[in-house]
Amino acid sequence: MSETTTGELVTRDDAAGVATLTLQRPGLSHASRRELLDRVREVAEDDAVRAVLLTGTGRAFCVGQDLAEHVAELRAGGGDALSVVEEEYNPLVLALADLRVPVVVGINGACAGAGLGLALAGDLRVAAAGAKFTTAFTGVGLGSDSALAYRLVHAVGASRAAELLLLPEPFPAETAAAWGLVHRVVAPEQVLAEAEALAARLAAGPTAAHRAVKTVLAAAATDSLRETLAREARLQTELGRTADHREAVEAFVAKRAPSFVGG
Repeated sequence: MSETTTGELVTRDDAAGVATLTLQRPGLSHASRRELLDRVREVAEDDAVRAVLLTGTGRAFCVGQDLAEHVAELRAGGGDALSVVEEEYNPLVLALADLRVPVVVGINGACAGAGLGLALAGDLRVAAAGAKFTTAFTGVGLGSDSALAYRLVHAVGASRAAELLLLPEPFPAETAAAWGLVHRVVAPEQVLAEAEALAARLAAGPTAAHRAVKTVLAAAATDSLRETLAREARLQTELGRTADHREAVEAFVAKRAPSFVGG
């Protein structure tokens, strides 16, 4: 069963455990950031959601800040323009990162600035062949936000992250894949179908196990070896008691495909 929530700037469509959030405009305005945050918080509270797909429309996924709105605010005095990172971008990035279900990002086109930060907040990324990526920030006299520096350092290392942020030159999806920033590159007309299939596969999988993987990965960069072992042991003990684990081992013995219920 499919259910659609229509918003002016971000739509939500639910089907078979997947909540698809679609950005209707490439630039992030105050209104679109707040609407996206509302949608992310909605799916976080919805137990029927077992995977999330974030994507855009047209020729761009997300190009970051709506610069026309930003310029207007700077000319008017700059108050809102200067507080937007702490008040809007940070809560949005944290809400995406804190989702306990897998997040697939379908990058249908250009991905820049905070848009790249949002994309990297997901777990798996499918990109359109030829789509252009750029950090963008220093090109407009800014540093970085949306945890982009954090994500890049962890994804490509400090040296390449410095180059990407200091010299915000565009690079194609194929290069992003070679660097590990995206996981699959497909023809532009296939991005949504590929991302939907990936999200559907995850939604039909062992949701509690996915949650455990996300928990371990989020802590792995700062945990010590002993802390990682302890965290894994605790989570494995919890997962060993779930219906999905019992179903998976029974299915393995019976030589059939498991049917996961998410618990």
